[in-house]
Amino acid sequence: MESTLKTLVAGNPKPDREALRAALVSAGIPKDNVEVSVSRTPTGLDVDAMEAAARTGDSCIMGQIRDGGVVVTVLPVLATGKCFVGDAR
Repeated sequence: MESTLKTLVAGNPKPDREALRAALVSAGIPKDNVEVSVSRTPTGLDVDAMEAAARTGDSCIMGQIRDGGVVVTVLPVLATGKCFVGDAR
């Protein structure tokens, strides 16, 4: 995930939600295992950071893009079987 996100932000430091999702799916992550945060606020502004998750077994590989930088960590899957809380995926 880290190399995919770094390649993505090299071309666009503030990718939108669909570009982020497409990059992860193109990297071989099954579409049903990918979760991506919103890229715009309810008022239409760009968010400060984008987050993406790829579920694998009982872990979530979480990636954050902020100011063109990428941070990746691994967290456990939530009791819901998802990586994100809420319904925006």
